[in-house]
Amino acid sequence: MASSFKAEPRHWTLIAALGLAAYACYVLIAPYVGSIVLAFIVSLLFFPLHERIDNKLKSHPNIAATLSCTLLTVMIIIPMIFVAAAILRQGITFFTSAYEWLTSGGAKQILSDPSVQEALKLVDKWLPVESINPQELVTKAASTLSSLSSQMIGMSSQILGDVTGVFVNFLLMLFVLFFLLRDHDKIINTLRHVSPLSRTQEDTLLDEVEKVAKSAVLGSFLTALAQGLVGGFAMWLAGFAGLFWGTMMAFASFIPVVGTALIWLPAAGYLLLTGEWQWAAFLIGWGVLVVGSVDNLLRPLLMQGNSGMNTLLIFFSLIGGLHVYGLMGVIYGPIIFSLTLVLFRMYETEFHSFLEKQDNT
Repeated sequence: MASSFKAEPRHWTLIAALGLAAYACYVLIAPYVGSIVLAFIVSLLFFPLHERIDNKLKSHPNIAATLSCTLLTVMIIIPMIFVAAAILRQGITFFTSAYEWLTSGGAKQILSDPSVQEALKLVDKWLPVESINPQELVTKAASTLSSLSSQMIGMSSQILGDVTGVFVNFLLMLFVLFFLLRDHDKIINTLRHVSPLSRTQEDTLLDEVEKVAKSAVLGSFLTALAQGLVGGFAMWLAGFAGLFWGTMMAFASFIPVVGTALIWLPAAGYLLLTGEWQWAAFLIGWGVLVVGSVDNLLRPLLMQGNSGMNTLLIFFSLIGGLHVYGLMGVIYGPIIFSLTLVLFRMYETEFHSFLEKQDNT
């Protein structure tokens, strides 16, 4: 026979005090929430491999967790440092070369082309803007490229200057990851013990967090990586800096509607204006058929874990997450939306009789 529990004033006082204490703790760790959440996401993705290591070192959990963190660093972080340095180097080279091309008369030559002149006349005639001066366009483009090149150089200097902060945040993430891997079962059991939810509800919430976190990472980041790889390869074939523009395509893939076309379409336009129409046609065809197919086929396949959300909710969870939380919002947004749906289904189950009574009145 289930025992009934009646909340007394002291219970509410304890709950209120606990809520205030929890908020105070959050304020203390707020500057490091990013590292903690990242460690949590990485632990979900990396736990199957850690479990294999832990099974072989059952009596040495500390060594197993240390080995997993070391393996993660060697596999992912160190190669990323070299890739980031190469991307910055290619970016600086590109913007410097583009500035030299503009100032040496390359842009004037294109703008003097009869087809370009006709296009500018149509723009002047039909669009509600002031008359376009080609010389002003060249001057503004040169100024923008010079500014971007300086920013890239400044960014590389800033990265070198902030290396201590980056290193500290990375060490913090590894530190949290170590305990999440080593004490995985203890942490889950503690959460279950203090939660007032039923075991079934706890399982549902925990499974949903794990499923959505994995699918969000796989669906968004792996799709962006795949689009960056195939897009960068095409840009390299067309004569551009493949690593730099492939990376730009990977970031552009997070932008709704426009996506990677923000990169390959202007590149194709440039090739067309310089007379390389074959490469322009290749880049447009590759962008639509190959890069676009990666997004249309791979993203839904990898994000199938979001079974509770339709396409509209996934769309708003992604753009809303990006707007509020930045790049990590690609993970935060789907998790928040999916947990809200799970809690709503729990509400429907718990208040089923009441809701039915309301429908019948």
